[in-house]
Amino acid sequence: MGTVIQLKKQINNSYFDLKNSVEQKLILVEEKIKNKLTSEVDLVQKISDYHIKTGGKRLRALLTLGSSKLCGYLKGGRDINLAACVELIHEATLLHDDVIDNGDMRRGKKTTNVIWGNQSSILAGDYLLSRCFEMMVEDGNLEILKLLSSTSAKIAQGEILQLQHKGEVDMLEETYLKIISSKTAVLFSAATKVGAILAERNNKEKEALEFYGKNLGLTFQIADDTLDYNSDINLFGKNTGNDFYEGKITLPIILLFQQAHDSEKKQLENIFNKNIRSEGDFSDVFKLISKYKVISQCYKKAEHFINLASNSLSIFKNTRDKEILENLTSFSLERSF
Repeated sequence: MGTVIQLKKQINNSYFDLKNSVEQKLILVEEKIKNKLTSEVDLVQKISDYHIKTGGKRLRALLTLGSSKLCGYLKGGRDINLAACVELIHEATLLHDDVIDNGDMRRGKKTTNVIWGNQSSILAGDYLLSRCFEMMVEDGNLEILKLLSSTSAKIAQGEILQLQHKGEVDMLEETYLKIISSKTAVLFSAATKVGAILAERNNKEKEALEFYGKNLGLTFQIADDTLDYNSDINLFGKNTGNDFYEGKITLPIILLFQQAHDSEKKQLENIFNKNIRSEGDFSDVFKLISKYKVISQCYKKAEHFINLASNSLSIFKNTRDKEILENLTSFSLERSF
């Protein structure tokens, strides 16, 4: 872990190890989500079906199932119900994100707001959250209800904080970390902590899994933001420049601005002050990122959170389930999808 993990390394298999270890339960999670989103309103049904069918890694649901398994939860199907709940929170935020960002593609398909409009997409996201809260109440555990409801509030605050700093090229790294902690890491940490709560583990183990999820989420988001400025499009199956064209200030831009000369800083300010950025603008920024070797610096930063996540699991006995979660920290950085 002491060296910068290169993106072109062989893809880490830990994601698939986790998926395979809870495969049968994940199938039930998918069924639960489908059943929960049944609606008598035709348009609600169409939007929900379309959005859910666009797929996704289901990583947050997998983390709920994996942490529950690590902690020895064997009492029934509450892990399935709550994994579906966590995933619905995530899917609702994606619907809202696409409206905020004027997104037109999600997972290789047209976004719901492009097909049905912003108003319907926002309300569909609200519908998913409402169904999620029903499931939380059905579970009946007040600690989980408090955790997931506060998580939803933090995600919304993170979105607003990001909007507040949109186009701010001199953003502090601390502010960036606050944004991604709220937008991404908080749901990861909730997903992993749920497993410990379900298994009625002690506070130290709950906190350890919560800390693991938070740092895994930070690593995951830093990797995602960095991929936006990586040229290996075919390797990752992700178009570069999405964040750039939306005017989002992420870690690559923050680190670039810190090192750039005065004339380059002025150039960056002018580019991000524009309402619309061109391909030429992206090319100019990309050249500066290459000049200052910003990509490797981003992954070096992420390594810090990888180590924190991995070390936090030391409190648990050495099992295959623990090993999978430890390895998942590398996947979050090396991933190709």
